[in-house]
Amino acid sequence: MLSAAEDVFAAQGTGASTEEVARAAGVGIGTVFRHFPTKEALLEAVLLERLHRFVAEVARWAEAEDPGNAFYSFLGQWVDMGTAKNAYIDALAAAGAAAPRLGGEAQQRVLDALGTLLTRAQRAGTVREDVEVPELIALLVGASRALEYLGEDTSSRRRTVQIIFDGLRPSHRR
Repeated sequence: MLSAAEDVFAAQGTGASTEEVARAAGVGIGTVFRHFPTKEALLEAVLLERLHRFVAEVARWAEAEDPGNAFYSFLGQWVDMGTAKNAYIDALAAAGAAAPRLGGEAQQRVLDALGTLLTRAQRAGTVREDVEVPELIALLVGASRALEYLGEDTSSRRRTVQIIFDGLRPSHRR
């Protein structure tokens, strides 16, 4: 049911009805409300599930042998994926903005995972030392949103991402 809800909300936005979620999940509306008493509870469950997947993905990248390559590969993948599914971007933005409904634990897991990835890349000398997690979140969210305006223009998208990467690199590595 969460998977169906995620697909519906990603395609139609958070204004999509619980009836549409039930239809997509192949269940009755009563089943949805037995599991999630309100639409807000369903949205929160979808958001938390996304954040858990995000944390697991960042943790995998953070364990990579080459921290700099992992950092930039993750960013590139995230920006590409984010433009296709802005619901993920909303989840990250909510975590970065300390959305009260998420609770401190989910938010802290996102911040810790990004912090580990960032710190490893900084120690490897591939990311500027003055970049912190809040700026990284702002870049991820902003870049994903900005690339929407370039549409399918692959060369412009690639150049835009490269400009962002260049801004993150220490000046001696640009």
